[in-house]
Amino acid sequence: MHAIGQSRGWCRWAVMLTVAGAVALPGCGGGSDGPGGAGTPAQPAPPTAPPTAPPTTPAPTTPPSGSATYGNLQAASLGPGASLNGALPFPADNAWNTDISKAPVDPDSDALIASIGLTRGLHPDFGAGLWEGAPIGIPYVVVGAGQPKVKITFTDYGDESDPGPYPVPPNAPIEGQRADGGPFGGDRHVLVVDRSANRLYELGNAVPQADGSWLASGGAVFHLDSNTVRPGGRPGWTSADAAGLPIFPGLARYDEAATGVIAHALRFTVSRTRRAYVPPATHWASSDTSASLPPMGMRVRLKASYAIPAGTSTESRAILQALKTYGMLVADNGSNWYISGAPDARWNNDALLRELGAVKGADFEVVRMQGLVKP
Repeated sequence: MHAIGQSRGWCRWAVMLTVAGAVALPGCGGGSDGPGGAGTPAQPAPPTAPPTAPPTTPAPTTPPSGSATYGNLQAASLGPGASLNGALPFPADNAWNTDISKAPVDPDSDALIASIGLTRGLHPDFGAGLWEGAPIGIPYVVVGAGQPKVKITFTDYGDESDPGPYPVPPNAPIEGQRADGGPFGGDRHVLVVDRSANRLYELGNAVPQADGSWLASGGAVFHLDSNTVRPGGRPGWTSADAAGLPIFPGLARYDEAATGVIAHALRFTVSRTRRAYVPPATHWASSDTSASLPPMGMRVRLKASYAIPAGTSTESRAILQALKTYGMLVADNGSNWYISGAPDARWNNDALLRELGAVKGADFEVVRMQGLVKP
């Protein structure tokens, strides 16, 4: 285990979307004590290829929850930002897919929500277009059985990483990657979904090499067809995310939101966390032991009394309803109430900022935590 006070130093773009387009302010993510920091490796030779733009074709319709495909992604499309065509990672009874709308409220809910901010609104950490030359959000790519596996060299957290090789394309999209091929920093997450094997490969601080291999601070392999989500992991291990969670399942994706249904929990960040975690998280990223601070993995939900306003866009309504039914999990240290998503040219930035921003911290409550681990 790494020194708890060690800062990883990863900063992701904290997105501020305006009517004029996408504007951003820098916001730190990644927290401390996990793969994703200790500085950004030196830039390699020019990228093999520039990032591929997100798809702009209409998204297929997601089946109703009763007929959704759980834990089998073989029908997903291929490529960067590809649609899963109604498939959902993990089995139906997995923590990410569990309806928690009627679960008990945690007895410390009021203090925990107050520590994040009662009057601050939700903020979309994703959107359409570019900010400082890079897509806004955490990108991903779907590959098939023919994708060659390549060597992964872990620079910082190999002792808590699942060994390679991983099926990472040489031009896989990297979080923060500039469309013009220029140098960039930040979290540099790389998320690869292998639809044929139902596997998810995630890297932090990833840098492609001229020979097709990759450098990364650390990485994890998740089984999307099992509730044994990370067979190679252990309690106390981190992942490409500070909480030890997979990143991809918690992203707001346009292909789902446009159908009006997001049938899984989402992912968000807070600025101060506790030296503790609650399942499904496996790792903490703080030295503060205050019981009023959220542990990694803490789940919040929109209160049943919160009424989604009439006229809310389809995409924002889908996000807000998901927050009522499945909630969202504390996954990383970052800006308060920043909800994660994948970049897509079809997001309406203005609607996201206006409609999500109208939802304040006071509209949330903490779902009762069970299995809290305090190292």
